[in-house]
Amino acid sequence: MLVLIGGLIGGAKLAWIFFLIALAMNFFGYYYSDRVAIAMTGSQPLPEERAPEIYAMVRRLTQRAGLPMPRIYLTPSPQPNAFATGRNPANAVVAVTQGLLQLLDRDEVEGVLAHEVAHIKNNDILIGSVAAALAGAITMIANMLQWSLFFGGLRSDDEEGGTGILGLLGTLLMIVLAPIAAMLVQMAISRAREYQADATGARLAGRPDGLASALLKLERAAARVPMQVNPATSHLFIVNPLRGEAIAALFSTHPPIAERVRRLQMMRI
Repeated sequence: MLVLIGGLIGGAKLAWIFFLIALAMNFFGYYYSDRVAIAMTGSQPLPEERAPEIYAMVRRLTQRAGLPMPRIYLTPSPQPNAFATGRNPANAVVAVTQGLLQLLDRDEVEGVLAHEVAHIKNNDILIGSVAAALAGAITMIANMLQWSLFFGGLRSDDEEGGTGILGLLGTLLMIVLAPIAAMLVQMAISRAREYQADATGARLAGRPDGLASALLKLERAAARVPMQVNPATSHLFIVNPLRGEAIAALFSTHPPIAERVRRLQMMRI
């Protein structure tokens, strides 16, 4: 996709540049996407002495799931939320926000942690982390093209492989469509996996009602409390940290909370 975009905008020269970017994204996305997600959310390591109960819950859940203990991080946000990231269970991270620890009771916190451990068990974390890196890269490229167009950096004549008006139109199209493409990548990854993580998490916790109650509280709190987070990471969280109304809800990276709760309430464990 990137090579085609580069060829359309700037001819063979830019196609080669975008090809190299694509190779770098594949390598970087696999090995360092978890660090990118952590950096984008501003999360910091949470020492066990500061949250012994959180560590005890995660340790118990990972033992039930047959997984190694992940690293625990704290996201400094008053909005209650959580996410998991990493390229495999041996390099997994579970992050909770400050707001989550303050709002939820013990059973609800365990339900949320079980959901995140389920993402690790179901091998969702690599795909989600790479999707976050990819969405961030697509948005970055769109911004680069926008500034290049503004300063005339993409102008080239036919001898240099430029495509004239076609390249200009391609650049404008990329600037408009790139953020939409990034959102579609996140939507395709997130929605189906959230339902599965809910079900797996409920089984790990031994009960679905803690997670169901937590989801309702998190949805209400997310609507009231803003969260400063890079949109490229929004699909990683248990509930969408970026709240929208009306038509924006159709393009949410998460399935409806009401449907998730309904499915949990129908489970028999």
